[in-house]
Amino acid sequence: MKLIPVIKLVRPHQWVKNLFVFLPMFFNGAMFDYWCWQQATIAFFAFSFISSAIYCLNDIRDIDADRKHPTKKTRPLASGKISITFAYIIFAVLIICSLFTCCLSGIYTGKIISVVLLYLIANVAYCLKLKQYAIIDVFIISFGFVLRLIAGGYSCNIWLSPWIVSMTFLIALFLAFAKRRDDVVIRQETGKITRKNIVRYNLEFLNQTLSIIGAITIVCYIIYTVSPEVEARMNSQYVYITSIFVLAGILRYLQITIVDIHSGSPTKIMLHDRFIQICLFLWACLFAFIIYL
Repeated sequence: MKLIPVIKLVRPHQWVKNLFVFLPMFFNGAMFDYWCWQQATIAFFAFSFISSAIYCLNDIRDIDADRKHPTKKTRPLASGKISITFAYIIFAVLIICSLFTCCLSGIYTGKIISVVLLYLIANVAYCLKLKQYAIIDVFIISFGFVLRLIAGGYSCNIWLSPWIVSMTFLIALFLAFAKRRDDVVIRQETGKITRKNIVRYNLEFLNQTLSIIGAITIVCYIIYTVSPEVEARMNSQYVYITSIFVLAGILRYLQITIVDIHSGSPTKIMLHDRFIQICLFLWACLFAFIIYL
């Protein structure tokens, strides 16, 4: 068995999503705390292994649909480079690796394992049945990002503000609906149904949904930055300036989704679009300046 198909199956490039576990540490001003880095890194790899396990199960369940997809047909299972039996073995091994990694968290092992298991249960249910239901499917995906955030908070014993939890869920929801829009475009252009619930979506609904969620996210973020609690905790009245980059990033993603019609993989967009990368970099630098200097 060649290594490259296995790597493609577990999708390590998607591990960038698990960087959400570091957000509580960043916002809490603990970026120079070695213990927090150690604990958050453990949570990062625990979620990386468990999310890769879910990708294996998802590809097993979607093997027939992936064979009809213009790009997913090259995936290891859909193309026949990896057998279903071997994919199940990888799935089980990754779960074991994730739970073992959780055990390295010391006194917070129980909390991290509970979050990882909740993520596993929710996503197994998603792969087996819930992905067939429109709207519910993207809510489960978004809930997964909230769990990453909670794991990061548990690992460093950091209390999570309702604001950061809400915005994490909204941003994840925005990206998930943008991805569904890409599936609708493929259905209209090729006639191929890449997922069963895609018939319950159309461009008009998704365009309006993206606009609504994008607007709510921006308003929520601005309210967060001007709230007395945040200004007091960060000892600054200029947190609201960071909203410029949030607004620019969301508008750019809408442009890629609606104008360029290229929203298939949020991870690939984040890794390749220079405009969004610059927005994220400047946002992080300005926030770091406010929190740490």
